Amino acid sequence: MNTADRVLVFTRQNCHLCELAEALLKRHGLQPRIIDIESDPQLVAKYTDCVPVVVIDGKVRFRGRVSETLLTRLLHARSRRER
Repeated sequence: MNTADRVLVFTRQNCHLCELAEALLKRHGLQPRIIDIESDPQLVAKYTDCVPVVVIDGKVRFRGRVSETLLTRLLHARSRRER
């Protein structure tokens, strides 16, 4: 999987939680690909009011708020699997 596609954040304009999610992911060394759902009617229908949606390694891990504690655990487990 392309490194840029390992962490996706589905977002929309003027979304405070989306901005917080992106900043948190970057603080943990991740470089998320940001996808504005407004650019695709199917994404709007799928994610309407539950942004941000954070997908890591192909799995939806967070909707709405990103828990730093859970993110830390997820990244720790992920790094152990990649060894």
